[in-house]
Amino acid sequence: MTHEITLTIADDVAEITLNAPARLNALGPDMLRGLSDAYSEAAAANVRALLLHGEGRAFSAGRDISGVDPRNDDVPGYLSGLVEPLLAQMSDFPAPTFASAHGACLGVGLGLLIATDVVYVAESAKIGSPFANLGATLDSGGHALFYERLGAHRTLDLIYTGRLMSGEEAVASGLFSRAFPDAEVLAETRTAAASAARGATQAFLASKRLVRELRDRRVGLWESMSAENQAQAALCDTPDYREGFAAFQEKRQPVFAGRAAGTGDTAGPGNSSPDR
Repeated sequence: MTHEITLTIADDVAEITLNAPARLNALGPDMLRGLSDAYSEAAAANVRALLLHGEGRAFSAGRDISGVDPRNDDVPGYLSGLVEPLLAQMSDFPAPTFASAHGACLGVGLGLLIATDVVYVAESAKIGSPFANLGATLDSGGHALFYERLGAHRTLDLIYTGRLMSGEEAVASGLFSRAFPDAEVLAETRTAAASAARGATQAFLASKRLVRELRDRRVGLWESMSAENQAQAALCDTPDYREGFAAFQEKRQPVFAGRAAGTGDTAGPGNSSPDR
């Protein structure tokens, strides 16, 4: 683990905290590896429930792209090599898992919630697809979640507009378990995790397996996630992907040209060439 991931175990409950509040718990490779280590340690301790939450103003704003150069971005290494195995590990955790989500819950951060059994969200949480300004696409299982719960039209509306749902709206739409006032959501999640840790663990795990089998009977989460990874890797070669990352890092609005890969860099007003 790293100092940006903390793990405490008490009364058969493991509590894992994303602890990089200065960057809204955006997840770089080291933090993902630390999170995997924390789940492994909690599993080895035979805990009977696990709770995940984020420190500061957000659960997680997604991938940390602050230092990523889109010209040599290793998307397969990040998504297929780190994110997807971590989400599978989280989904397979041998005890009931809970997440308390507030603020931004985006990208890979959303994926962490998808891989958790029970998710309680703050009423003012922000959930959706923030990639409209990055030239990238939704990842970490987001397409499967949104399509299954919202249908095609609402899913593409969120993706095309970049609109973010509140925690209340997300729960009303069936995305997650329950919504609570911001000041109460972590305490409520801790109460639920503690209750599960005192419960019939093996019966809970049987239900967890059955629900997962029902979910995956369709061409579901993992197949969709693999397709997302391939789509994201292909987008790396597009001028808009480079422009989106440059605009984010330079704190300005992107100017997209909509060109396919191999057609040259964008050169609109405000654009910064990735080759300069």
